[in-house]
Parts: sequence; C-alpha cells; structure tokens
Amino acid sequence: MQSTVTSKLQELESWFKSFDSVLIAFSGGVDSTLLAKAAFMSLGKNAIAVTADSPSIPRSELKNAQSLAKLIGIEHLVVNTNEMENPDYLKNSSNRCYYCKSELFSTLSNISKEKNIEVIIDGTNLDDLSDFRPGLAAADENQVLHPFADLKFTKSDIRNISKHLQLPTADRPSSPCLSSRVVYGQPITFKTLSKIEKAESLIKDLTGIQILRVRDHNNIARIEVGKNERSLLFDELIMDKIDQELKSIGFKYITLELSGYKSGNLNK
Repeated sequence: MQSTVTSKLQELESWFKSFDSVLIAFSGGVDSTLLAKAAFMSLGKNAIAVTADSPSIPRSELKNAQSLAKLIGIEHLVVNTNEMENPDYLKNSSNRCYYCKSELFSTLSNISKEKNIEVIIDGTNLDDLSDFRPGLAAADENQVLHPFADLKFTKSDIRNISKHLQLPTADRPSSPCLSSRVVYGQPITFKTLSKIEKAESLIKDLTGIQILRVRDHNNIARIEVGKNERSLLFDELIMDKIDQELKSIGFKYITLELSGYKSGNLNK
C-alpha cells in the first residue's frame, strides 16, 4: 500500500512539473486540498489557489478553505462569483451546475490571464466521470484540466495520498454547495440558501453529525445523515429541538430520510 501511495504521489508531482504555473480551483475539500498541496510541493510560488465566494457557500466552508491554504503555505485568493445574478442558474434545472461552473471557470480564466498562469485545474477524479456532472462541460469550455482524472486517480487514491501527507482533509466528507440541496425545478433564492445553511449548522451543533444534507423540497426539509450516524437523531428531545428550530427558520414540515445519506440523491 505504502509503495503504491508513494508512486501515485510521484506521478502527481510529475504532472505538475510539466507546467510552469498552475491555478487551482480550491474549495478546501479533500480533492482540491491534495491538489493545492501537491502543486505547492512541485511548483512553490508558481501555484495559486483560488476560492469562489457566493451565497451558496457556507461561511464555515470558506473559513475552512482559508485555514487549509494557510496550513499548506500556498498563495490563496478569494473571489466573488455572481451566479445568483444569472436567471438560468436561479431556475434550478437539472443542469444548474453548468451555469455555476461556467461563472466560476470564466472568473478563474480571467485571473489566470491577468497573472500569466499557464493552466487552470480542478479536482475532478476518475469516480466523478461516472456521475451526472454538467459542470464538466463548463470546464471544457474554459480549458480546465483534471489531473486526477488524467492520472486515473479514484477518490480512494486521493484519500490515501492525503493520509500519507497528513492532510486534515483525508477523511473529510464531501460538501457540495448549498444549492445542491434544493430539489430541481424549485427556484434558488437567497432565503432558501440561508435556511439550509442555518438548518445544517444547527443539526451539527446539536448532534455532532458529520455527514449531513438538509434537502429543501418546497419548504419540506428532508434530513439525510450518514448511515452510521442515524442513531444520533434517535432522541426525542433532540428531534423536538430540530423540529422547532427548523420550523422557526421557515420550513413547514421536517422529515428524515430513513435510508440515510447517499450522494446524488436529488439526481434521481
């Protein structure tokens, strides 16, 4: 195992060394954190991490990205993106992610030109290619490269290398944007995103649950938690508190997905 991890890390470093400079789309998740670390190890000051800030990004996630960039030592920029000004994004059709990524990658493209950076990269891995990912079309349109996919790295590979490098994200659950919690066809609004962020923060604070989605189905909150964490909700006082608090922020009915969290549930 150790030799395989070391070999894959060397492959990743070699990939980076084939370029003079890179700009990383940096969310602070497990994928982009490993990219930022490997890029900085390979290219030093010629690697820059850029995080997009918008209403669909929880404040906790932004702070986490800033802390991780500081830990790695890489230059880090936070830029505002304006997908909430795009009516096609707000309609929340099944290709909503395309409009979000189009805004993100066009912003990163402008930065790369201003700073004369050779390539833009993101954390798309081999497993992602088998999922529904409309944002990949936006990446192609902006010539964004995918080192993990190029090297055929799976999510498991990325986590193993992250553990080898002692990155705090090695076992971190994925955390896509808040808009991914809104059922397709229901418009994205500032109010809806705020409700979801508050609801998830409250439940995590009450229970310590790590894997959590509060899906918004037209003011019905559908709570999904990791299969092994469901028992953390099985307390009447906790359930009453969650019910009370989520209704106070605007949800009408509060429900629990009994089968637990599964990635891509809304895509079904």
